[in-house]
Amino acid sequence: MLCDLAVIYDGTRIVLCGIIGVSAGGKTASMIFTGKMMAAGITRNVFIVSLVSFFNDIASEMIYPVVPIFLTTMLGVPVSIVGFIEGIAEATASILKVLSGWYSDRFSRRKPFALAGYGLSSLSKPVIAMAAAWPGVLAGRFLDRFGKGIRTSARDALIAESSESRYRGRVFGFHRALDTAGALIGPLVTFVLLGHFQNNFRLIFYLASVPAVIGVLLLALFVRDVRRVKVSPEGSSLRLRDIELTGDFKVFLAAGAVFAIGNSSDAFLILRAQNLGFSLAMIIFLYTAFNATYALFSFPAGIFSDKIGQRRVLMVSFAVFALVYAMFGIVRGPRLLWVLFPFYGICMALSEGVGKAYISLLVRKEHLGTCYGLYQTFMGICSFLSSLAAGFLWQYAGPGTPFLFGGAMAVIALAIMVKGSRGRALHV
Repeated sequence: MLCDLAVIYDGTRIVLCGIIGVSAGGKTASMIFTGKMMAAGITRNVFIVSLVSFFNDIASEMIYPVVPIFLTTMLGVPVSIVGFIEGIAEATASILKVLSGWYSDRFSRRKPFALAGYGLSSLSKPVIAMAAAWPGVLAGRFLDRFGKGIRTSARDALIAESSESRYRGRVFGFHRALDTAGALIGPLVTFVLLGHFQNNFRLIFYLASVPAVIGVLLLALFVRDVRRVKVSPEGSSLRLRDIELTGDFKVFLAAGAVFAIGNSSDAFLILRAQNLGFSLAMIIFLYTAFNATYALFSFPAGIFSDKIGQRRVLMVSFAVFALVYAMFGIVRGPRLLWVLFPFYGICMALSEGVGKAYISLLVRKEHLGTCYGLYQTFMGICSFLSSLAAGFLWQYAGPGTPFLFGGAMAVIALAIMVKGSRGRALHV
């Protein structure tokens, strides 16, 4: 049997094409097949933006797993400061998301916001590399998250506008899969470089700028804004009362906020692994296992959510998260972490891209960027409180306490989703 496979971009979507041939008795029978059904909805913009996220996440995840250890071992700061830095960084990103989303709605432009955001994030890596004390790391993380705050709402709105409503789960799952594939590769690159350069953290931070710049160039050269009717910004201001919010969106906003209060920065998972006896090398492999399942399940989760509904998939994610986080809290030995980190990746695959797809079906097109920003701003404020609380809970109540707290919050979030509104989505 002979098999050949090709990936073709036909100007509209990504198409998998292949030929399978079977030879018997000197005769050959062949069949040509296409994978349009598998790749339906993946337009040029979706593909390139996903590729940009892929390279950006290689850069981000090259440094993210080692920043907490860099802070606590090389700079000698307590865990509470790690929580403070992560909280400030995430809050900065989220507060900006509603503003950038609203401005991208007003001016009917998504690409300039995305380009500026990715550009600023690429500059943050050398800033962290030059840090002589923890405020320098805070400055770098602030710049990185400032860029994320500018780009995220506009980028997500661009993805939604570049796809059909029936494919939203699939499209955001595809984007999340490539994004997380970059997050899978980044720590592995760091593992190799740390061994080669004898744990030179600062050099790693400098080298992380390379894939970040590649992503910026791809975005600048190949992504196009979707043409929309321009809404005049003259005499207008950001007023939430002018935005029509459905009951389901409000329910999801409330559930997401409660969930985010318990979902502290992943830096605490890294510190938990270190607390249970893992070396730096093994921590990187653990984090890679998390990103592997995250990437592997994101696209299928998006496709599945298109079939059964995003709301149901999100409720499953809250339930699984509650169990996994509780186990992080009560585990006493290192072996179980090899199971928990991959399952945590599944939790994220079931929630991140699916949640964005869900929002795109609950709000009107003219308010898409603003509503993405509103949701992400709420999540960021709650994440700041979560990381800040986790740092103090870790320091004063024990390393397992932040995770038990997070599991309890996920149960409450699930209850809100179960009891909340069940209105129809707006197909925009």
